[in-house]
Amino acid sequence: MERIITLMTDFGTKDGYVGTMKGVILGINPQCTLVDITHEIPPQGVFEGAFVLGNTYRSFPRGSIHLGVVDPEVGAHREALVVETEGYYFVGPDNGLFTWIYREEEVKQVVGIRTRDFFRKPISQTFHGRDIFAPIAAHLSVGRKPEEFGVRLDQWSEIDIPEPRVTDKGLMGEVIHIDRFGNLITNLPRRLLEPLAGQGVLQIHIKGRRISGLKAAYVEAKKGELMAIFDSFDLLEISLMGDSAGEALKAAKGERIELFSP
Repeated sequence: MERIITLMTDFGTKDGYVGTMKGVILGINPQCTLVDITHEIPPQGVFEGAFVLGNTYRSFPRGSIHLGVVDPEVGAHREALVVETEGYYFVGPDNGLFTWIYREEEVKQVVGIRTRDFFRKPISQTFHGRDIFAPIAAHLSVGRKPEEFGVRLDQWSEIDIPEPRVTDKGLMGEVIHIDRFGNLITNLPRRLLEPLAGQGVLQIHIKGRRISGLKAAYVEAKKGELMAIFDSFDLLEISLMGDSAGEALKAAKGERIELFSP
């Protein structure tokens, strides 16, 4: 049966972990299409994995199965999940990796995986991606229903997602992701900023630096110029034309950013 299964992990590509998972999936459903979202999530980076998955899953056709394995507690007594929403399926550990999904999607059911008949045997306590999650995603792709894998849950884990704050002068947010180009992606969405920007030239403060106004495209900035722009996820991004804003500002995740209108 043709079905799309995406994979997102913190495994990297140096070792054979990702390839092994793909082999397990193809052994169950040789006709499925496998798509790598990324395998470069920082090790044990649950927040980063949740952010990336939450901002990419909608790019795939409805009915796609998203397999996410960022699992610091592998081998511990945390649930393994199948999450079914109106448009997609998600398979992975119950550690908050699907937090953005719970907030963005209409969740139909969350199933705790208990039926070991679908698992690869023997089960390694260090590689549930291969022995539990990959087989479950593959069985979903051939038409198995989520409820066949276990029991319906009424509670699950979520991580804290920092929310922007309204201040007397404007808005306050923070950096929640730094991409490979060194762009600082914040938790400030376009929908909150546009009314503020409409009051005049927006003033943006970060790490003692001030940025005036927003750019519509990277090429509007001069080489070496620090700028603010809405990224492809409609979040405010701080960039440095031709270089890394993160390195130049010595900025890290959690860095505070303040916005004012004149």
